[in-house]
Amino acid sequence: MSQALLHIDNLAVSYHTRRGDVAAVSGVSLEVHPGEITAIVGESGSGKSTTAMAAIGLLPRSASVDTGEVHFKGRDITNLSNSQWRQLRGQQIALIPQDPNNSLNPVKTIGASVEEAMVIHRQGTAAERKRRAIELLETVGIDDPQRRYGQYPHELSGGMKQRVLIAAALSLEPELIIADEPTSALDVTVQKVILDLLDRMREELGLGILFITHDLAVAGDRADRIVVMEKGQVREEGLAANVLTDPQDDYSKRLLADAPSLATAQIHRQAAPALSAVAEEAAGAGSQPLVKVEGLSKKYGHFTAVQDISFEVRPGSTHALVGESGSGKTTTGRMISLFETPTVGSITVDGVDILAANAAERKELRSNIQLVYQNPYSSLDPRMRIGDIIAEPFRNFTRASKSKAQARAKEYLELVSLDADMYARRPRELSGGQRQRVAIARALIVEPELVILDEAVSALDVTVQAQIIRLLDKLQKDLSLTYIFISHDLAVVRQISDTVSVLRRGEQVEQGITEEVFRAPQSEFTRDLIGAIPGQRYRAGDLNLGL
Repeated sequence: MSQALLHIDNLAVSYHTRRGDVAAVSGVSLEVHPGEITAIVGESGSGKSTTAMAAIGLLPRSASVDTGEVHFKGRDITNLSNSQWRQLRGQQIALIPQDPNNSLNPVKTIGASVEEAMVIHRQGTAAERKRRAIELLETVGIDDPQRRYGQYPHELSGGMKQRVLIAAALSLEPELIIADEPTSALDVTVQKVILDLLDRMREELGLGILFITHDLAVAGDRADRIVVMEKGQVREEGLAANVLTDPQDDYSKRLLADAPSLATAQIHRQAAPALSAVAEEAAGAGSQPLVKVEGLSKKYGHFTAVQDISFEVRPGSTHALVGESGSGKTTTGRMISLFETPTVGSITVDGVDILAANAAERKELRSNIQLVYQNPYSSLDPRMRIGDIIAEPFRNFTRASKSKAQARAKEYLELVSLDADMYARRPRELSGGQRQRVAIARALIVEPELVILDEAVSALDVTVQAQIIRLLDKLQKDLSLTYIFISHDLAVVRQISDTVSVLRRGEQVEQGITEEVFRAPQSEFTRDLIGAIPGQRYRAGDLNLGL
């Protein structure tokens, strides 16, 4: 085997806080070889990004390397000076950050962002840098690179911005790239394009890549070696084939079991069944629909966000709206929940035409139709106590006394498996999964029949996501709830839904029973979405990586 490009040996990193030092990483060792991908997999707080930042000398001032060493091509780079790091970064080691929206300067052109490292390292003339930048934009698959060169980040899609970051990372032809969650904010089809691009760059240029991800399925598809981290420590590491097919550590096994794209629908339904007996019956033709959407369209000026969408949702079942960003999923959900008014079409809920309702009827309908937003960080008032957040809609709709609302909120804290002592806490004191449980409790406290979940698990780590999905399944059974589940994640949709509508650019390209759509998709777009679900190599048993 070739000499490792990157060798991390027994790394320990701590953060200095007012309450004392907090260990973030302890005893981490790993290697990245030329032309190979090593993936660090773990949940938020596992230490994977801290490890990566230590490897490229970008730890914040509040952090320090306590023990261990980082070697690049045999050279100890653990304690380089700032000037030494500036010589190394960009030219030999490059970083692809997680969020292109925050990583690209909004007042710099795309060309300037790609050229930045070349300018810092004084590479070429202005004309040569421009020519190189345009070549790189073309290399990473950006259409019309001459025009894009002069545009600004807000004029590009998320996937295109991520390609720009890759182009910038490649500008000085580094030997090692550290990719920190480079696809976590992207739709599944765009994610596949970006991962294919990184694979191609690795093969053509012989790059070594340290790939940071919370998604074991993505790691399984792309990595040669996998390092599983939890709470700052390595739980397991080895060839991707071994880790995915024969995990030795309990935490690795849990990550594997909780990753929806690493199992067939049959396995999912055994592990966390999405359909209760009631829901299975309701998915058929035996009951009247609770929700009926017909010819729904929404225009904003000359822009058509939703065009002629129709579907039905049976009581006690889950209907998924799935598609990429901009497909009209959220707009459709907001129209059903009375936050948007359709341009054309009709929506009936429990036999009531909700668009024809007067003000008093709309208030009643709003208590019967509840919306759970994607991001629990921004949907909960940071100034309010958790109990008051949950109680607020109950008091608004029922005019109940404060003591009655408090008692009710405590009941619903218990319903979503949160301790009573959470009542007095603030949102910042809770984890992402706990905050999402609070958002669900707030929606359920007014006893709705219909709950619309808008990307309600997409911002969560895979194990927390699995917990929330199991909770939603239990609540559906216990409370006879009906869900409209909005998601771009087909693996989760297959796990949780009975029926599905596939949306593309505002139009419904396919609709039907979920398993039938997955088994025999009629639309080429649906086939592309299904084909882009990570974990394909694992499911096909094609994991012979060096064995």
